[in-house]
Amino acid sequence: MEQPLVLHTRSQILQQDERGWNFWQQVHEAQSRNADETSLIICDMWDKHWSKGASERVDAMVERVNEVVKTARARGVQIIHSPSDTMDFYAGTPARNRVQEAPNCALPNIAEERAHIPLPIDDSDGGSDTNETEPAWVWTRQHEKIEIDQTCDGISDDGHEIYNFLEQKGIHNILILGVHTNMCILERSFGIKQMTRWGKKVLLVRDLTDAMYNPAMPPYVSHEKGTDLVIGYIEKFWCPTCLSTDILPASEIS
Repeated sequence: MEQPLVLHTRSQILQQDERGWNFWQQVHEAQSRNADETSLIICDMWDKHWSKGASERVDAMVERVNEVVKTARARGVQIIHSPSDTMDFYAGTPARNRVQEAPNCALPNIAEERAHIPLPIDDSDGGSDTNETEPAWVWTRQHEKIEIDQTCDGISDDGHEIYNFLEQKGIHNILILGVHTNMCILERSFGIKQMTRWGKKVLLVRDLTDAMYNPAMPPYVSHEKGTDLVIGYIEKFWCPTCLSTDILPASEIS
Protein backbone atom coordinates (compact mmCIF):
# COMPACT_ATOMS: atom_id res chain seq x y z
CA MET A 1 0.00 0.00 0.00
CA GLU A 2 1.30 3.45 -0.92
CA GLN A 3 2.33 5.73 1.92
CA PRO A 4 -0.09 8.65 2.39
CA LEU A 5 0.89 12.12 1.30
CA VAL A 6 1.79 14.37 4.22
CA LEU A 7 1.06 17.90 3.07
CA HIS A 8 2.16 20.90 5.12
CA THR A 9 -0.64 23.33 4.39
CA ARG A 10 -0.86 27.08 4.89
CA SER A 11 -4.03 29.12 5.14
CA GLN A 12 -4.90 32.50 6.65
CA ILE A 13 -7.69 33.50 9.00
CA LEU A 14 -8.77 36.93 10.22
CA GLN A 15 -8.02 37.40 13.91
CA GLN A 16 -7.96 40.15 16.51
CA ASP A 17 -4.96 40.91 18.67
CA GLU A 18 -5.10 41.75 22.38
CA ARG A 19 -5.89 45.38 21.54
CA GLY A 20 -8.79 44.41 19.30
CA TRP A 21 -6.99 45.15 16.02
CA ASN A 22 -7.69 42.89 13.03
CA PHE A 23 -4.86 40.97 11.41
CA TRP A 24 -4.39 37.93 9.15
CA GLN A 25 -2.92 34.95 10.97
CA GLN A 26 -1.14 32.24 9.01
CA VAL A 27 -2.26 28.75 10.02
CA HIS A 28 0.10 25.84 9.34
CA GLU A 29 -1.14 22.25 9.47
CA ALA A 30 0.19 18.84 8.50
CA GLN A 31 -2.56 16.98 6.63
CA SER A 32 -2.49 13.36 5.50
CA ARG A 33 -4.10 12.47 2.17
CA ASN A 34 -4.43 9.01 0.65
CA ALA A 35 -2.68 9.06 -2.72
CA ASP A 36 -5.37 6.98 -4.40
CA GLU A 37 -7.98 9.56 -3.33
CA THR A 38 -5.93 12.48 -4.67
CA SER A 39 -5.54 14.04 -8.11
CA LEU A 40 -2.93 16.49 -9.39
CA ILE A 41 -4.30 18.90 -12.01
CA ILE A 42 -1.82 20.72 -14.25
CA CYS A 43 -3.49 23.95 -15.37
CA ASP A 44 -2.65 25.64 -18.68
CA MET A 45 1.08 24.88 -18.80
CA TRP A 46 1.09 25.59 -22.54
CA ASP A 47 3.91 25.26 -25.06
CA LYS A 48 3.75 29.03 -25.67
CA HIS A 49 2.00 32.10 -24.25
CA TRP A 50 1.21 35.42 -25.90
CA SER A 51 3.12 37.17 -23.09
CA LYS A 52 6.90 36.76 -23.38
CA GLY A 53 7.28 37.08 -19.60
CA ALA A 54 4.65 34.44 -18.96
CA SER A 55 6.31 32.04 -21.42
CA GLU A 56 9.73 32.53 -19.86
CA ARG A 57 8.45 31.83 -16.36
CA VAL A 58 6.68 28.65 -17.50
CA ASP A 59 9.90 27.52 -19.20
CA ALA A 60 11.78 28.11 -15.95
CA MET A 61 9.21 26.13 -13.94
CA VAL A 62 8.45 23.23 -16.23
CA GLU A 63 11.25 20.81 -15.33
CA ARG A 64 10.35 21.02 -11.65
CA VAL A 65 6.70 20.52 -12.56
CA ASN A 66 7.59 17.38 -14.49
CA GLU A 67 9.53 15.96 -11.54
CA VAL A 68 6.54 16.58 -9.27
CA VAL A 69 4.20 14.96 -11.80
CA LYS A 70 6.40 11.86 -12.14
CA THR A 71 6.81 11.51 -8.38
CA ALA A 72 3.11 12.04 -7.64
CA ARG A 73 2.17 9.47 -10.30
CA ALA A 74 4.61 6.93 -8.84
CA ARG A 75 3.07 7.48 -5.42
CA GLY A 76 -0.41 6.66 -6.73
CA VAL A 77 -1.80 10.14 -7.41
CA GLN A 78 -4.10 10.51 -10.43
CA ILE A 79 -2.55 12.96 -12.89
CA ILE A 80 -4.84 15.16 -15.01
CA HIS A 81 -3.35 17.37 -17.71
CA SER A 82 -5.54 20.43 -18.40
CA PRO A 83 -4.03 22.59 -21.15
CA SER A 84 -7.16 24.54 -22.06
CA ASP A 85 -8.17 25.04 -25.70
CA THR A 86 -5.87 22.28 -26.99
CA MET A 87 -8.09 19.19 -26.79
CA ASP A 88 -7.99 18.68 -30.57
CA PHE A 89 -4.26 17.95 -30.25
CA TYR A 90 -5.02 15.06 -27.88
CA ALA A 91 -8.16 13.72 -29.58
CA GLY A 92 -8.27 9.93 -29.66
CA THR A 93 -5.42 9.39 -27.23
CA PRO A 94 -5.96 6.95 -24.35
CA ALA A 95 -5.54 9.68 -21.72
CA ARG A 96 -8.14 11.90 -23.43
CA ASN A 97 -10.56 9.02 -23.97
CA ARG A 98 -10.18 7.90 -20.36
CA VAL A 99 -11.73 11.11 -19.04
CA GLN A 100 -14.37 11.42 -21.75
CA GLU A 101 -15.61 7.89 -21.07
CA ALA A 102 -16.22 8.39 -17.34
CA PRO A 103 -19.92 8.01 -16.44
CA ASN A 104 -21.83 11.27 -16.28
CA CYS A 105 -22.58 12.53 -12.75
CA ALA A 106 -25.06 15.11 -11.54
CA LEU A 107 -23.17 18.17 -10.32
CA PRO A 108 -23.63 19.36 -6.74
CA ASN A 109 -25.59 22.58 -6.29
CA ILE A 110 -23.68 24.41 -3.59
CA ALA A 111 -24.38 28.06 -2.77
CA GLU A 112 -21.40 30.41 -3.12
CA GLU A 113 -20.89 33.61 -1.16
CA ARG A 114 -17.25 34.44 -1.90
CA ALA A 115 -17.29 35.29 -5.59
CA HIS A 116 -17.66 39.04 -4.93
CA ILE A 117 -14.34 39.38 -3.09
CA PRO A 118 -11.98 41.29 -5.42
CA LEU A 119 -8.43 40.30 -6.25
CA PRO A 120 -5.61 42.24 -4.57
CA ILE A 121 -4.04 43.10 -7.97
CA ASP A 122 -5.32 44.90 -11.06
CA ASP A 123 -5.00 42.58 -14.06
CA SER A 124 -7.38 44.53 -16.30
CA ASP A 125 -4.58 45.22 -18.81
CA GLY A 126 -4.14 41.47 -19.41
CA GLY A 127 -1.33 41.16 -16.89
CA SER A 128 1.71 40.98 -19.18
CA ASP A 129 4.84 42.54 -17.70
CA THR A 130 6.68 42.51 -21.05
CA ASN A 131 4.49 45.13 -22.72
CA GLU A 132 2.36 42.95 -25.01
CA THR A 133 -1.13 44.41 -25.01
CA GLU A 134 -3.04 42.17 -27.43
CA PRO A 135 -3.74 38.60 -26.25
CA ALA A 136 -3.47 36.02 -29.02
CA TRP A 137 -4.15 32.28 -29.22
CA VAL A 138 -0.59 31.03 -29.76
CA TRP A 139 -0.61 27.77 -27.76
CA THR A 140 -1.20 24.39 -29.40
CA ARG A 141 -0.56 21.82 -26.66
CA GLN A 142 0.79 21.34 -23.15
CA HIS A 143 4.50 22.09 -22.71
CA GLU A 144 6.38 19.16 -24.21
CA LYS A 145 8.64 18.79 -21.16
CA ILE A 146 5.69 17.65 -19.04
CA GLU A 147 5.43 13.92 -19.70
CA ILE A 148 2.03 12.31 -20.22
CA ASP A 149 1.62 8.65 -19.30
CA GLN A 150 -1.05 7.40 -21.70
CA THR A 151 -1.55 4.24 -19.62
CA CYS A 152 -2.98 6.02 -16.57
CA ASP A 153 -3.16 9.84 -16.89
CA GLY A 154 -6.20 11.87 -17.90
CA ILE A 155 -6.49 14.86 -20.25
CA SER A 156 -9.36 17.35 -20.15
CA ASP A 157 -10.09 21.07 -19.98
CA ASP A 158 -13.75 20.59 -19.04
CA GLY A 159 -14.74 20.80 -15.39
CA HIS A 160 -17.75 18.50 -15.67
CA GLU A 161 -15.71 15.85 -17.48
CA ILE A 162 -13.03 16.05 -14.80
CA TYR A 163 -15.63 15.88 -12.02
CA ASN A 164 -17.10 12.74 -13.61
CA PHE A 165 -13.62 11.19 -13.79
CA LEU A 166 -12.84 12.07 -10.16
CA GLU A 167 -16.12 10.58 -8.99
CA GLN A 168 -15.49 7.39 -10.99
CA LYS A 169 -12.11 7.06 -9.27
CA GLY A 170 -13.37 7.94 -5.78
CA ILE A 171 -11.10 11.00 -5.65
CA HIS A 172 -11.96 13.72 -3.14
CA ASN A 173 -8.68 15.65 -2.93
CA ILE A 174 -7.14 17.91 -5.57
CA LEU A 175 -3.69 19.41 -5.86
CA ILE A 176 -3.50 22.09 -8.54
CA LEU A 177 -0.45 23.77 -10.06
CA GLY A 178 0.31 25.76 -13.18
CA VAL A 179 -0.75 29.15 -14.46
CA HIS A 180 -2.09 31.69 -14.00
CA THR A 181 -3.03 32.02 -10.36
CA ASN A 182 -5.30 35.06 -10.66
CA MET A 183 -7.00 33.83 -13.82
CA CYS A 184 -7.16 30.19 -14.96
CA ILE A 185 -6.13 28.58 -11.65
CA LEU A 186 -9.07 30.31 -9.97
CA GLU A 187 -11.60 30.66 -12.77
CA ARG A 188 -11.44 27.66 -15.12
CA SER A 189 -14.29 25.17 -14.96
CA PHE A 190 -11.79 22.78 -13.33
CA GLY A 191 -10.16 25.51 -11.22
CA ILE A 192 -10.10 26.26 -7.53
CA LYS A 193 -13.41 28.10 -7.31
CA GLN A 194 -15.48 25.52 -9.17
CA MET A 195 -13.92 22.44 -7.61
CA THR A 196 -14.32 23.97 -4.16
CA ARG A 197 -17.98 24.70 -4.91
CA TRP A 198 -18.41 21.07 -5.92
CA GLY A 199 -17.12 19.92 -2.55
CA LYS A 200 -13.59 18.83 -3.45
CA LYS A 201 -10.75 19.47 -1.00
CA VAL A 202 -8.36 21.63 -3.02
CA LEU A 203 -4.77 22.67 -2.37
CA LEU A 204 -2.70 25.03 -4.51
CA VAL A 205 0.97 24.07 -4.93
CA ARG A 206 2.14 27.60 -4.34
CA ASP A 207 5.76 27.34 -5.52
CA LEU A 208 4.69 25.99 -8.92
CA THR A 209 2.41 28.77 -10.04
CA ASP A 210 2.60 32.28 -11.46
CA ALA A 211 0.30 35.27 -11.85
CA MET A 212 -0.50 37.44 -14.84
CA TYR A 213 0.42 40.76 -13.27
CA ASN A 214 2.10 43.89 -14.63
CA PRO A 215 3.97 46.01 -12.03
CA ALA A 216 2.79 49.13 -13.91
CA MET A 217 -0.70 48.43 -12.51
CA PRO A 218 -2.05 48.70 -8.92
CA PRO A 219 -0.84 47.95 -6.32
CA TYR A 220 2.44 48.86 -8.09
CA VAL A 221 4.59 46.08 -6.67
CA SER A 222 7.00 43.62 -8.30
CA HIS A 223 5.66 40.75 -10.38
CA GLU A 224 6.80 38.31 -7.69
CA LYS A 225 5.02 40.31 -4.97
CA GLY A 226 1.90 40.41 -7.13
CA THR A 227 1.94 36.62 -7.36
CA ASP A 228 2.43 36.38 -3.58
CA LEU A 229 -0.57 38.66 -3.04
CA VAL A 230 -2.78 36.40 -5.15
CA ILE A 231 -1.53 33.31 -3.31
CA GLY A 232 -2.40 35.05 -0.03
CA TYR A 233 -5.85 35.90 -1.38
CA ILE A 234 -6.44 32.23 -2.19
CA GLU A 235 -5.26 31.17 1.27
CA LYS A 236 -7.67 33.65 2.88
CA PHE A 237 -10.80 33.05 0.84
CA TRP A 238 -10.60 29.81 -1.17
CA CYS A 239 -8.25 27.03 -0.13
CA PRO A 240 -4.96 26.27 1.62
CA THR A 241 -1.65 25.96 -0.19
CA CYS A 242 1.31 23.60 0.08
CA LEU A 243 4.79 23.25 -1.42
CA SER A 244 6.14 20.83 -4.00
CA THR A 245 8.65 19.64 -1.40
CA ASP A 246 5.75 17.74 0.21
CA ILE A 247 5.59 15.56 -2.92
CA LEU A 248 9.20 15.23 -4.01
CA PRO A 249 11.56 12.90 -2.19
CA ALA A 250 14.39 14.60 -0.29
CA SER A 251 16.95 13.47 -2.89
CA GLU A 252 15.22 15.54 -5.59
CA ILE A 253 14.84 18.75 -3.58
CA SER A 254 17.28 21.51 -4.51
